[in-house]
Amino acid sequence: MARPLPSRTAASRSRLTILLFGAPVLVAIAAIFLGVSHVAPADVLAALTGQGSRQANLIIGDFRVPRVITGILAGIHFALAGLLLQTITRNPLADPTLMGVSQGATLAVTLFLFATVYGSAGGSNMLYQLPIAWLPAAGLIGGLVAGGIIYLLALRHDLGPLRITLCGIAVGAVLHAMAIGLITGWGSARIEILLEWLTGSLYARSWEHVLFLLPFTIVGLAALPFLQRSIGMLRFEAPVARSFGLDYRRHFTLVLMLACGLAASAVGAVGPLVFVGLVVPHLARMLAGRHGGAVIPLTILLGAMLVTTADLVGRLIGQADEIPIGVVTAIGGAPILVILLRRLP
Repeated sequence: MARPLPSRTAASRSRLTILLFGAPVLVAIAAIFLGVSHVAPADVLAALTGQGSRQANLIIGDFRVPRVITGILAGIHFALAGLLLQTITRNPLADPTLMGVSQGATLAVTLFLFATVYGSAGGSNMLYQLPIAWLPAAGLIGGLVAGGIIYLLALRHDLGPLRITLCGIAVGAVLHAMAIGLITGWGSARIEILLEWLTGSLYARSWEHVLFLLPFTIVGLAALPFLQRSIGMLRFEAPVARSFGLDYRRHFTLVLMLACGLAASAVGAVGPLVFVGLVVPHLARMLAGRHGGAVIPLTILLGAMLVTTADLVGRLIGQADEIPIGVVTAIGGAPILVILLRRLP
C-alpha cells in the first residue's frame, strides 16, 4: 500500500523548521566573513584553521569570532529570560527590564565606573586599579541583587504574578533614577564607556566575555529539561498548579532565579538590550503554533539569530562608526512588537 503524501501544512512546517535551524548558522557565518575591515574569504577560512596571516588571525580569531559567540550567548540569555518571566508572571509584556534586572545592572555598572574614577581622585590606588574587565561581573551582581530585592518584597506577602510585576516596576524605577542621578552629575571621565554599555553593544567583546557567559548558558540549558513541567504548570494560577502536585513556591522561585541569572549575566556582558527578551518569545509562540514543545527551542534559535543579525546590520551600516545593537533591536523590535500584540486575544 502506497504511503500517503505529506500534507502541504506538514511540508511547509518542515521547511520552516529547516530554515529556522539553518538561519542562525548562516547569520553567524556572515558575521564572521563580513565587517568593517575587509578580509578575503580565503584568508577568513585560513584564519579559522589557524593558518592565516597575522592580521587575519587577529581580526577573525581575536575580534570577530568571540564577538559573534558572545552575541549568540547573550541572545539566548535574553530570549530565555523573557520567555520564563512572561510565563511565570502570565504577563505578555514581561522582560528583564520590567523585572528591574536591567536597572540593577545599570546602577551597579555606573557605581563601578564611578568608583574607579573618583577613587583615583581621592588617592585610592586600589579603586583606580580595578580592571575594566570586571565590568560584566559588576553588572551581573547588580542584576541579581535587584532580582533578589524584588523576590523578597513579593515573598513577604504572596508570590502572585501581579505583585511580582508591580515590585519589579517600582524597584526598577528607583534603581534607574539613582543611576541617572549619578550619570547626570558625573562629568566626562569614563562616561563614554558607560554610554556605550547602556546602548547595548558587542564592540570589543573578547573571549573573556564568552567565558563569562558560557557557564550561565550551560547551567541554564541543562536546567530547562528538569524544569520543563514546572514551567508549563506555572502558566496557571497557584491553586490549579498545586492541584497537579506542584510545589508552587519552590518551583516559582527556581524558575525566577534561572531567569534572573540569565538576564543579569547577559546585561553585564553586553548591556541592556531592549525588545530581545520581549519580542522573541512571542515570535517563537507564533511559529510553534499548537506545538508547545517547540517554543523553547525556537526561543533559543531566534534569540541567537536576532542579536547576531542586529550586530551585523549595525556594523555594515555604520562601518567605522558602528550602530550599537541596542539601537538596531529597538528600531526593528518596536514595529514587530506592535504587530505581534495586535494578534494577541
